[in-house]
Amino acid sequence: MRIAVSGSTGLIGTALVRSLHEDGHEVVRMVRRPAAAPGEVSWDPQRQYVDTGGLAGCDAVVHLAAAGVGDRPWTAAYKRELWDSRVLGTAAVAEAVAALDTPPRVFLCGSAVGFYGDTGDRAVDESAPPGEGFLPDMCQAWEEAAAPAEEAGIRTVFARSGLVVSGEGGAWGRRIFPLFKLGLGGRLGDGRQYWSFIALRDEVAALRHILDTEELAGPVNCTSPEPVTNREVTAAIGRALHRPTVLNVPAPVLRLALRDFSEEVLGSKRVLPKRLLETGFSFAHPTVAGALRAALR
Repeated sequence: MRIAVSGSTGLIGTALVRSLHEDGHEVVRMVRRPAAAPGEVSWDPQRQYVDTGGLAGCDAVVHLAAAGVGDRPWTAAYKRELWDSRVLGTAAVAEAVAALDTPPRVFLCGSAVGFYGDTGDRAVDESAPPGEGFLPDMCQAWEEAAAPAEEAGIRTVFARSGLVVSGEGGAWGRRIFPLFKLGLGGRLGDGRQYWSFIALRDEVAALRHILDTEELAGPVNCTSPEPVTNREVTAAIGRALHRPTVLNVPAPVLRLALRDFSEEVLGSKRVLPKRLLETGFSFAHPTVAGALRAALR
């Protein structure tokens, strides 16, 4: 297959491109600069520009590019950057693939379990309505921006990903693991909030499964079937790293340090991957202990 990928240098994109190459697929990288190689296509989400010529002949387009939700405190300016990077970028790519003489068979767009908001102890699947707040609103707008692809008859899928567990980067590799290795890890708030996670290997495998499964369209939760509380995650990391986990960060401190983003850290998301399981997907690391072992190898 010939597959275009935006966000190909991010944590998930890098692993996906590596997996596709290993299986002999041709990957076209979407880059935010002039294309410098045959396997690149230029695009600019802010200007709503995509070099559609470079997408010609693609069987699939995977759109993963977006600003990192947890990279910086949620100031008004950064919230605008988060929103625009998702909504404007998705609109640009969706319009580009819809305009192709021979469009791809599938448009796979990144999304997030933030769509559901704070679910408390309640388990939700893809049939659940959106939650309330900035992140659910942004996720709705993000997915709605793909409408041109859907209207063109392209199978359009939204991969609502959980927290991707990896030692290679992301929140776990850059922040969580280093803190715990120093003995500074602990619960966040009361630790009772659910975290819906997925091992990086399973995230890539789920995206590959979505590309190959014709019956999948619309939202697909890319999360482990066994979400756990922050308290359980904390204990599991401590065991994996052989470090103490007696510390905890009180909710007021998180709110002061992270501003609006603190509500996402303290909020609960108990999300289940119903559609992946219904279509025969098998998780390599369904438990948090297994995901941690794979990430720390």
